[in-house]
Amino acid sequence: MELSDLKLFQAIAEEGSISGAAKRLDYVQSNVTARLRRLEDELGVLLFYRRPKGVQITEKGALFRKYVDSILQMADESIKILQDHGKPSGLLKIGVVETVTCGNFMNLIASYQSRYEQVSLSLETGNPLELMEKVKNFELDAAFVTGELTITNFDTDYLLTDEIVLLSGRTLDVSALIEQKWAISPRGCPFRMKLEQWLKDEGVALKNFIEISSLETILSSVRAGLTSTILPKSVLKGPYEDLHVYPIPESYQFIETGLIRRREKYMSYAYKAFADLVKEEGL
Repeated sequence: MELSDLKLFQAIAEEGSISGAAKRLDYVQSNVTARLRRLEDELGVLLFYRRPKGVQITEKGALFRKYVDSILQMADESIKILQDHGKPSGLLKIGVVETVTCGNFMNLIASYQSRYEQVSLSLETGNPLELMEKVKNFELDAAFVTGELTITNFDTDYLLTDEIVLLSGRTLDVSALIEQKWAISPRGCPFRMKLEQWLKDEGVALKNFIEISSLETILSSVRAGLTSTILPKSVLKGPYEDLHVYPIPESYQFIETGLIRRREKYMSYAYKAFADLVKEEGL
């Protein structure tokens, strides 16, 4: 069994079809079929059920995939270590929640790229749960996320505490929560979870809301007077500086924002330089 066999198996599992894996790997489909059959013969188990429209992984195949993903991740990591020549270079993949981008983040990125031109920087946005899962699965080197970070299983290289406030485009009566129309992010957003808990504790169900996936659109709807929302004070920049700001109860008022990574001994020089710059310049 070779690494190429494991990569082929992984591609079939991810694509859900032999033809999709062949296209992704630039192989002839018959070659993929033959190699999969040979791998199954070698292992003595069926890895996929063949279906008219693709394949379905078997129970044994799903178990095998956990080990395959781990082996390939370790192989990629070992190559990175050997190719790390003592100075920042190569690809650095960073995840970021949108609220982080409202402060000093883009200045930080510009500073990093001007100092380390040999690093190819990739940025990906998402909610904290999505980003943490990608860090865990080696899809991202690290991520800026929000939430209760001190209780996660990640190493945190930078941590700050943000104040959360209620934002509105008009004067409102904070005590009349049931009358508010809210702008909220999709599930997985910590600010949505805090709002839901706050309202629940006040005996109010979160029913009157608009679910919006873009931070910019949320803030625009608030500025237009259409909705209210709760977000960190750090978003009050540029066109949103004049929004009406109201405090919320102290038990919901603060949230951690940090740069998290997998717990492991090795860090690339590109990431070390990035983490050091974050500590130096802040968000």
